Amino acid sequence: MSKTTATKGLVQQQLVGEPTDHHVLNALARRLLPGASLGAHALPEAERFVIRRGKGARLQDVRERWYIDFVCGAGALILGHAHPVATAAIKDQLDRGIHYFGTLNEPCLQLAEVLVDAIPCAEQLIFTTTGSEATFFALRMARAFTKRDKILKFAGAYHGTHDCVSFSVASATADYPLARAESAGIPAALSDSVLICPYNDLDTARRIVETHRHELAAVIVEPVQRIIFPNESFLPGLRRLCDDNDVLLVFDEVVTGFRLAYGGAQEYFGVTPDLASYGKIIGGGGALGAVAGKAEIIGLADPALKGTKDHAFVNGTFHGNPLASVAGLATLDELRKPGFYRKLNAKADTYRRAFQKVLDRHGLPARICGEASFWQILFCADAPRNHADILTSDQARNRALDLACLREGLYVLPHTRRFISAVHDDADLEESVRALDTACRNI
Repeated sequence: MSKTTATKGLVQQQLVGEPTDHHVLNALARRLLPGASLGAHALPEAERFVIRRGKGARLQDVRERWYIDFVCGAGALILGHAHPVATAAIKDQLDRGIHYFGTLNEPCLQLAEVLVDAIPCAEQLIFTTTGSEATFFALRMARAFTKRDKILKFAGAYHGTHDCVSFSVASATADYPLARAESAGIPAALSDSVLICPYNDLDTARRIVETHRHELAAVIVEPVQRIIFPNESFLPGLRRLCDDNDVLLVFDEVVTGFRLAYGGAQEYFGVTPDLASYGKIIGGGGALGAVAGKAEIIGLADPALKGTKDHAFVNGTFHGNPLASVAGLATLDELRKPGFYRKLNAKADTYRRAFQKVLDRHGLPARICGEASFWQILFCADAPRNHADILTSDQARNRALDLACLREGLYVLPHTRRFISAVHDDADLEESVRALDTACRNI
């Protein structure tokens, strides 16, 4: 039997029957996927599960076990799984086609108008497929506009998977502004184009920017770095620092965009960057991203400039995908409803307080961090100010509790921030408190 025939037969076996066997699918994943994983997150085999479907705030695996989902598609599913308005929009679009290329389509233009109207810094935008693409193209445009090569990013910040930003993400850094590659396969020469600074440290940022101002194109920052919120002066200080030194300020709003507020971090913190990258929520759970900003910068992607020294090349097969665009439009319609963010953030406050009471009752030296609809358990005395604070927390104990929560039916990824969605309700809270209580006892 050929390799192709054998593989086809095995897959067909898994897709037939009631229900598909969990152990067989896990064996298939181990054989076909490195680490039995779709990316950077790999659960231990004892906790690993295979999802069959999502509904509201919950996921069901192939064993028909349900989990309360706090990963929420890495933040993309602010309305939860299979929300009826997004689902209806996608079904309606299916009859019109799932993909076009190279020519404008009606849904993406409608979404572009909504986005430019909502995003404070937006005069124009380009579409991308993912948030990683969005940060990649934002930095390309920043370099094209300033005619400089270097960027400044913050230690612990994740801006996607491309080589330009895969420096000092997880590892410890003390020798600022030296950049350390986080992956094999990144050309050594790229480390000279990236400068690293601790988050929430405006004095160090000022020293680095002023020293490198003539070769620095942009400062890129997650307004909320993973679960770490900025101190009051940090983002306004970065804005002034970039203005004073003729450097562009880029917000990575892939997560914060349309989650902190309808106008994202720019509205929530009252600071407007030159460029901002988007993903996740704007596609309603579909694959869609964007870069928004000043027309004089975004305009460098104009195809009419091809062949000139100013052109910033942007292209992608699925940019402006109509299925993701209609899902995004339907989602944003819901987010514009009066009181949406007030209700969402108040609900998250209730969850955070309830979870903290459980931790305190068990005498665990842990705290619930976050605000708005963000939350995460960290074994640390104080809320973290930067990546170094995260690294000095008790990460082994943290992982043990996170995995215990998984076993009790709470879908969380170890060492990763969590979200509250609009469809998490009182029943989910009550069940989550019981599950966390049991998890605390078990560790």
